[in-house]
Amino acid sequence: MRKFKGNEIVLATHNQGKIKEFSMMMKPYGIKVLSASELGLAEPEETGKTFEENAILKAKAGAEATGKVVLADDSGLIVKALDNAPGIYSARWAGPEKDFTKAMNRVNEELGCNVDRRAAFIAVLAMVWPDGYVVSVEGRVEGEIICPPRGEKGFGYDPIFQPNGKDKTFAEMSAEEKKSMSHRGIAFEKLIENYFA
Repeated sequence: MRKFKGNEIVLATHNQGKIKEFSMMMKPYGIKVLSASELGLAEPEETGKTFEENAILKAKAGAEATGKVVLADDSGLIVKALDNAPGIYSARWAGPEKDFTKAMNRVNEELGCNVDRRAAFIAVLAMVWPDGYVVSVEGRVEGEIICPPRGEKGFGYDPIFQPNGKDKTFAEMSAEEKKSMSHRGIAFEKLIENYFA
């Protein structure tokens, strides 16, 4: 099993929320996060059928373009009563202008009066070395969709997602609180435990 031993890693994203979150998570390990946006990398088309396929696709494109180890995440919200939509299309539901208020409204409109509001956030992290070596891990957190949205912190669908056993949405939690239980935090812990020296 290969371990990451460097002191900087490329994060294959242009999403400022993700860049901030990953930079915070990497800081205790002394690893600097370089983002795809600051390196001027294009965003590859996400043609995968799963979160894992899309995460690997993004990490591979970044590793080929930079010659560095690249970390990519593909994550999204799945809503049980919507046949697990938006799923891998979570970002696309926000449209080209990345309007997550519109995306959250769509989730609640499509749910309507449905009493089954079970949902989960899933994150797959893929790390790819310049020689094409790939590792991936998955994190998942169960919860429910709430309406109206609550909280100003976080990003994406955080204001409508309340994890099981909690009385706050992800958008009402501090960064530290969210990290301890989020899908991305869970996946990140697995990645560190298994693939970092």
